[in-house]
Amino acid sequence: MGERTAWRPFLEQWSAEWIAGHDQEKDAPLAREVVRDAWLGFGPASEAEVVAAEARLGRRLPPSLREFLLVTNGWRDAGNFIYRLAGTTELEWLRDTDDRTWIEVWEDLAEVDVEDGEDGEEAFGVQEAKVLARSLRLSLEGDAAVMLLDPDDVDEDGEWAAYWLASWSGEGPRRYDSFHDLMRRQWVSFHALRRPPGATRDHWDAEVERARCEALSGAVEGPLSVFAQAHEYGRDRADVLSMQMKAMLGDWRGQIANLMWYRPGNDDLLLSPLFAAELLPLLVRQDQLAHPHDLRPLPRLKEYAPPSVRALVADYEARTAEPGFRLSFGGPEFDAAVHAVTDRLAAHPAFQASAESPLPTGPIVVTLYAVDGPRPEPDPLSDPAKARAALCAEAWPELRAALRLWHPVGEDHIAPISLFADPVLAQLITSDRGREILTTPRGTVTDTR
Repeated sequence: MGERTAWRPFLEQWSAEWIAGHDQEKDAPLAREVVRDAWLGFGPASEAEVVAAEARLGRRLPPSLREFLLVTNGWRDAGNFIYRLAGTTELEWLRDTDDRTWIEVWEDLAEVDVEDGEDGEEAFGVQEAKVLARSLRLSLEGDAAVMLLDPDDVDEDGEWAAYWLASWSGEGPRRYDSFHDLMRRQWVSFHALRRPPGATRDHWDAEVERARCEALSGAVEGPLSVFAQAHEYGRDRADVLSMQMKAMLGDWRGQIANLMWYRPGNDDLLLSPLFAAELLPLLVRQDQLAHPHDLRPLPRLKEYAPPSVRALVADYEARTAEPGFRLSFGGPEFDAAVHAVTDRLAAHPAFQASAESPLPTGPIVVTLYAVDGPRPEPDPLSDPAKARAALCAEAWPELRAALRLWHPVGEDHIAPISLFADPVLAQLITSDRGREILTTPRGTVTDTR
């Protein structure tokens, strides 16, 4: 049995972590034999039982399902929403089961989607209905969800395409390359929702920590890839770290809005030094700039966050309203170096002009010059946006040099994102300059604020 279908160790780990994550108050009781044997499966099917199932169905089963059945003849809890997978005697074509209503519903939906596309292909809804009509049902019980295999969509290894479908998902059948791939996806999704203790969680926590250190050393793509994978397994720390890097690469407003939308599970983040020092200034600035239909997490935070967090927000907003308020960007040395840049730029007339040029009104004045006569120097403020861009380009080397003075405020801090809370710096730090910041090796942890 190849690595791709090495089911036994994988399913043993699945069983151990499912049991470890079982909530006795919220979840249905585990079967006695599951707890005794630390095994969500059953006894293995014999080769004869698999062959008999294939004879009854009229098709040889795909390799990953065959190997699975030879390890366990059925399965409990294939993810959060599938409660039982079929054994050899329970495998049936969907059309021959009580679950054939899936087919009927999709055929009704397909009736309104019968128009062929411009290229002559069948409409997508019609194709989905046909997939369901010919599919093998894998799951016996679920939360309005079903797992299927398509015998007409077979790859060079003999694997059938697999599908997961739930009536409440708002999506059609979700395709995977094989039964093996679908089961891996179910395993990942169970970790994302239940977050059980065990080897998987430990592995991704270690990977996130390694990626954090690499990010501080100047790596970009590698850490982002690790954070994205860890996100799939529900590791919140990966989201916090990833947000900081993505903010530096552009769209800091969208990044802070998505991260800080209040959920009871992120109270630890709200009580951390990172929130007070870096995230809160960004959150307030994002709310000031928000358009009517933008996601605005600040009002929700004020309503639902713990009292201590609401008090922190109120105190910060009160301080920002005081005359002479100045943002803090980090430790004293870094803060002074950054303010030397911002103060100089903010004092320039180009930054005091509106970012949006007013529409011209009144008469149009045309000035004529002699062909060989002298012409006045152009007014540098005639185009404030161009003037600001030139000033930012001149100031950038100074701000970049100040990075050697920057230090994170805690273990979850990898980039000076509070810089974006300043309107001048938000213009200065383009996505290219943000990447340059990320590729610059940065300081060790300290707490000087």
